Amino acid sequence: MPATPSSVAFQIKLKARFLRGFADLSRLAILEALCTGSLTVTEIMTRTRLSQSNTSNHLACLRECGLVTCCQQGRYVYYQLSDERVVELLALVDALLHDHAPQIAACPHYADAERGDL
Repeated sequence: MPATPSSVAFQIKLKARFLRGFADLSRLAILEALCTGSLTVTEIMTRTRLSQSNTSNHLACLRECGLVTCCQQGRYVYYQLSDERVVELLALVDALLHDHAPQIAACPHYADAERGDL
């Protein structure tokens, strides 16, 4: 039976897809930077040390997923989080990491050699 929007399997897949936006190092760095407020691409690049093309590509992804919005002010485009709950979610992650960082850092199942994990 195929997954439907109301099925448990569909909801789990949707949650996993949502969390992928936070799992990418570049997207997570951008989201963390935007927790402080609206920023231009240049300001995001400075805070995250990402290239302009990398920043723009990830911002486009985050916009398409509904996590980030933007608005034009004069000649600048400012990006901001679309929902303040993202700030709360990242703060909750920080609190959980405070209690579980050693175990997560040591967990071989979370290692990702391609990204230079701990």
